[in-house]
This record gives sequence, structure tokens and C-alpha cells, in this order.
Amino acid sequence: MNKRTSTLAIALVSTLTLGLAACSGGPSGGKADGSERKNPAAANAGAVLGGTPRQGGTLTVLSNQDFTHLDPARNWVMPDMDFGTRLLYRTLVTYRAEPGAKGSELVPDLAEDLGTPSDGARTWTFRLKPGLKYEDGTPITSQDVKHNVERSFSPDLPGGPDYAARYLAGAKGYQGPAQGGHLDSVKTPDARTIVFELDRPFAEFPFAATLPTFAPVPPKQDKGPQYDNRPFSSGPYKIETYARDKQLVLVRNTHWDPKSDSVRKAYPDRIVVTMGLKGNQIDDRLIASSGTDASAVSWAQLRPESLSKVLTKADVKARMLAESSSCTEMLQMHTGRAPFDDPKVRQAVQYALDREAIVTAAGGPAVTDSSSAAMPGALFAGGKQPDTLKIPLSGDPEKAKALLKEAGKPDGFSTRLTVSTNDKAIGEAVQQSLGKAGIKVTIDTVDPSAFYDTIGDTKSRTDLVYTGWCPDFPSGTTFLPFVFDGRYIKEKGNSGNHSLFRDDATMKRMDEIAAMTDGAAANKAWQELDGQILAKAPVAPAATKRRSLLVGTNVAGAYGHTSWGGQIDYATVGLKDPSKSTD
Repeated sequence: MNKRTSTLAIALVSTLTLGLAACSGGPSGGKADGSERKNPAAANAGAVLGGTPRQGGTLTVLSNQDFTHLDPARNWVMPDMDFGTRLLYRTLVTYRAEPGAKGSELVPDLAEDLGTPSDGARTWTFRLKPGLKYEDGTPITSQDVKHNVERSFSPDLPGGPDYAARYLAGAKGYQGPAQGGHLDSVKTPDARTIVFELDRPFAEFPFAATLPTFAPVPPKQDKGPQYDNRPFSSGPYKIETYARDKQLVLVRNTHWDPKSDSVRKAYPDRIVVTMGLKGNQIDDRLIASSGTDASAVSWAQLRPESLSKVLTKADVKARMLAESSSCTEMLQMHTGRAPFDDPKVRQAVQYALDREAIVTAAGGPAVTDSSSAAMPGALFAGGKQPDTLKIPLSGDPEKAKALLKEAGKPDGFSTRLTVSTNDKAIGEAVQQSLGKAGIKVTIDTVDPSAFYDTIGDTKSRTDLVYTGWCPDFPSGTTFLPFVFDGRYIKEKGNSGNHSLFRDDATMKRMDEIAAMTDGAAANKAWQELDGQILAKAPVAPAATKRRSLLVGTNVAGAYGHTSWGGQIDYATVGLKDPSKSTD
């Protein structure tokens, strides 16, 4: 971090980076005993596959889905943020383009440095680099960054990162710039300077400045919700064509200056994202790696049934990436709606859940580990989650039945569960394990591109959702408050807190921890709060996955980036021989 950042940020992040390193070296959440070396899926962890790419050619991305959002005000899904911020738009600060623990280090992007704090880290000032331009050659200004921060408040642009709403002074009740209103707490004294005034100290603000909220959007190009279809480029590529659910084609932005950008290498001339493919079809094409597929990478994780085809063939396994996602997947229960407003019922779900079955459904221990906490292992000392609930991995149906009886439901009850189509097998594992305790579950599957909008509609969503949360940076600050603070629940575009958990004691403790000036003490307090929240049972921890991705034989510079949930770092990926790639 920049030396001018505060003592709290340095102490906290230096402590937590050790946990992140342990996580990236272990199988889905970290092992302290070094047993990850025996895991066949971890063989390429921290490695860069294919050597250094050459300039040119077409990189193809094979995908089973469209993006959730590309509008930087709404982009808050790890793989989408990686794609957007590495290719289409730049942010004030970004992550270093390196595998392993170094990928969690911050570097300046649009800004000249990592920001200058003042007033006890309540005010942060950034100065943009000179000469930055958009795809049409017009200058990027501090006012454009302010505009995107302000538009992130708009009710018609839900679902994006809400750090601005949580921390900016005077932000309560603000509805965006559409009606001519502006935030006085975001100042732009000139075209290259932007100042953020916060309502409390936030030493980790440079980490928040890596998020798409802090990318520039010129007001003249802002088309409201339609901007999702054609973000205006400040990065190395611009959109040539975008047919929803079918194909996205990126071509070079000739006004991007590589001299101003230490991170993005922009090796391919074109990047083509082909959507709507079947998961098994993608896996089989990349395993064969023939024709244009040799110059392709996968967007989504390998299907569980494809893993045996990959791990049993040395030449194919050598092309597999499997970095830990550093995310925790959970079964979240609607705590504001009966019967899940009863803690006994929620505890029954915790005891009924068979985490071993979920691990199997997700592809087995080679790519998945069971979770015993809400926060991922990366945010705990030694990189390993504690087990505060002491529930057997296979669950305890009899204990669950006893809890249901105490709750006045000796015969169980019926409910519905929403899962992404990618997680249908996991949904079935949940269904079967809860069924053993008398909880009858009906599964609703949703396309991955619509999943977060669906579960983010708090009025129409199901009682149960299977989803996860990834820390935006290595701190409990960016996990527990986003998953369990009831003050930021939205009717539409709700993110993180899908249990709709509102608990006064929890929220009070969060505020106390956020006010701590001792980084180590804050870190310990977040860890303790994790267990206290689980005892109130808004969620049942389930699993942590490795992001298993396959690349073609002509792909180079590929690695899973630890800060993007293990997704391929699109800043550096390219081709060995560009002449072998065709559209």
C-alpha cells in the first residue's frame, strides 16, 4: 500500500494478506498442514500457463451465460468485475496483475497514487494521471468519476457496489443525478482531482476504489439502464457488437495509452465471448482443444462430471486452473418470513444440511471444501475457518427434527429454494438433506445472468437461496457488514444480505468494530462476530470452491487471480501463436 495510507489500513491488510496467501495455496479455504500439495486440482495454483503471450490474434471465451451486468454502476459479480475493469474501463486503483498473494496488492490505475487521506482517513483525495482518454479521444475527467459514483445511487440501476452509499457523508436518501441533484461530499476542484468526504474513518478506502463504481462514465454517454449494453471504454478494448445472450465482440481502443497503464497488457487484437453454450459442450470442446477452441478459455467452472476427464489426463490437467475462489457459499434463509423468522427453524436447517453431499455435488474434494464459518478462510488467522457450530459434516437430521419439534413443527414444512442452473446438483443435495429432517424443498433454477436480480427482489424471492459472498478485499469489513447488516437491505437489487437479517446487537457490534483504530483488534473482533452471527442462524455455511477453468493449447499468460475469485486475469491473457486463431 501507499505509505501515505493510515496505520489501520497497513496493520489490517498486512495481517490479512497472510491469510489470503494461505487460502490461495490450499484447497478451497486453506489448509495449515500443507495437505493441499496432494490435491490434483491445486497443481497449477499460482502458476502462469502457456508462457508469455504474443501480440495479436483473437481470444475466444466460451460461456454458458450472459454477463449479469457490464454497467460499472451495477457490476458486482466477481468474474464480471474482472472482465469489465481489466478490459473495458479503468478504476482509480486496481490490483496488481500477478498470480498468488501478489495479486492482492494495490497499484494506481487512473489515479497517480493510492490516494491521500486526511482528517483521520475521513477524506480521500485522488489525482488523475494526465492525458487519459476515452475510446473517442475525449479526455477522462474527475467529473466523470463523480458522475458514475452518483449514478450508482439511482433506483433504476440496482445491484451494484454500495460502498459509496455506506460511507459518503450526506448520502442518505440520495437518488442519483437524474433530477439534477449532486453529492456535496464528492468534490472535483479541477478536471484531474477528486475528493471523497466520508461520514467516518475508512482506512481501506483505496481497496473500495478498485470497484467499478470508481470508473468514469461521461454524462453525455450515460443512457441509464441501457448503458449496460454499451459501456463507453476507458480501457484497452471497446465494444464492437453485443447481442445479448449470444455474443460480445471487443476490439482495440486505439486511444488507450499503455504508457499510462502498468497492469493491462492487451495482447489479443479481438476478444469474442460466445454465450448460450451448454456447460458440458464447453468442457468437451476445451478438452479436445481443436481449431479455434485451441485459442479459447472457459468462462464458467468445469462441470463436476467433466473433472474426471481432465484430472486423469496429464496433458489436459496441465491446462487447468483451480485457484481458490476465497468465497463462502451459504444457504440463506428469509429471516423476515415464517417459518424462518423462528431461530429454532433456522438452526434445524443448519443441522439438517449435509455439507459432504454438497461437496460431492460440486465436483468433490478436488475442487470444493466444506465451510464451517460465514467468512472464508482467507479472513481468519492461518487461513482456516473455525468450526463454532460443531455440526457434523454430514448433518444431524435427528437434532434437526428435535429443533423443529421445539418450534412447533413436528411434521416439518414445505418451502422453496432458488439456485443458479450451474448449481442444480447442489440444490438437489440441499433438497435431499433437508428432506431427511422433514423439510420438503421445491427447487427453482434461474439462469446465471439473471440469478442475482432474481434473488435481489425481496418481495418475490423464495424463502431459501443458495448463494455466496466474496470479500472485495482482504478484510472482515467487506464481508460481514455486506451479508448481515439489515440497514442496507433494498427491495430490488438487494445484494449480500439475502437472509434479510436485521439484528440490532449485530449491527451495533459492526459499528463498534468499524470504529476500531487497532487493525489486529478489529480483525479478531470480526472473526468473533462471525461465530456470534452463526449462532443466530440466518445462514447455513456450505462450501468454498476452487474456480476450475480450462484453457486451450494455444492460450498463454493465463492464471486465476486471487482478487477476482479465481477467475482468469483478463489483463494478461493472450495467445502463444496469434496466427493460429481465427474468428
